[in-house]
Amino acid sequence: MKTKLITLTIATLSILSFGSCKKNYTCTCTTVIGSASATDTHQIDNVTLPDAKNTCDNYETQANNTYPGGTTCHL
Repeated sequence: MKTKLITLTIATLSILSFGSCKKNYTCTCTTVIGSASATDTHQIDNVTLPDAKNTCDNYETQANNTYPGGTTCHL
């Protein structure tokens, strides 16, 4: 029982440590104005996944505040 608990604890910590690794991400944004569309990419380097999602969401918000039409961004 004690061995299983130690193994489970080590496995859980390993999984959590992978989730907080800093990596490079690409945020892809597509803007549609009328019948035209344009795609733009943004490199987001050396950040965690939650930080990359927040940055990508900010790109979308900024684009929608700047350009008419609709912009959607995703990692």
